[in-house]
Amino acid sequence: MSVISAPVTIPQGSSRALRGPVRVTADQTTMKSSDHLRLDVVLPVYNEEKDLARSCHTLAAFLSDHCPYQWRIVIADNASTDATPVIAAELSREDSRIRHLRLDLKGRGRALRTAWLSSDADIVSYMDIDLSTDLKGFMPMINAIAHGDAEVAIGSRFKKQSQVDRCLKREVLSRTFIGLIKLFFPRSTFSDAQCGFKAVSRRAVDDLLPHVKNLGWFFDTELLLLADHFGYRIEDIPVRWIEDRDSRVRIVKTGLEHSLGVLRMRLSFLTGIELGEFYAHPMERTA
Repeated sequence: MSVISAPVTIPQGSSRALRGPVRVTADQTTMKSSDHLRLDVVLPVYNEEKDLARSCHTLAAFLSDHCPYQWRIVIADNASTDATPVIAAELSREDSRIRHLRLDLKGRGRALRTAWLSSDADIVSYMDIDLSTDLKGFMPMINAIAHGDAEVAIGSRFKKQSQVDRCLKREVLSRTFIGLIKLFFPRSTFSDAQCGFKAVSRRAVDDLLPHVKNLGWFFDTELLLLADHFGYRIEDIPVRWIEDRDSRVRIVKTGLEHSLGVLRMRLSFLTGIELGEFYAHPMERTA
């Protein structure tokens, strides 16, 4: 069994100068050969006892058949209170390629930050546990980084070739949010910030994550905005995405968190000062 106990404290600190990494060139992103390249696939979970085992087995089978790299699945348990930790521990005992990371505090961004920074993989990625994004888009996303075409690759539901099945309410909200990003950041190069299907190079993780303040749902968007701001190449991969009707995303709370996050990032880029969070759920704040 491979279990990591991670009661991690991530200090926000006071506002400070926003100094990022030096822009990188194509020859600096050369990856190892497929025999030696290591890949982590993180599954952030909170009370997912119903879907965890099924999704892990599905993902492991897919990676065994389609991924030429040395891969590992990391279950990042966000302080679950149901049987999720027990199931995760059993899965890690059954398969040495599955690891269980237990956190004592909630927050999807917290889980991803902890898993990615503690990883020794050359490429780190994540996907939602419901596998709402078709796995056929996974290897094109990983290969974009492995082949040196990008430092960040994301699944996009807004590309012309994408296929999306979701209710009108979610469609309107998603398009409103990406429209808000384009309004405040007209030069942004990515087309979808919220799709739970992303991959990042080790260089980008080490350079960008120290600047990310949000530990909740805005984590993805903040990472992408920073990547754009500091000149990292972002590759959008069209995906097939089917809405999980049992999603636990709280739309009003998440919408407020995202709107304030966009405003904070805009002010940070204008002033050159890293600003702390304007808003965070009490369970998602740092200690």
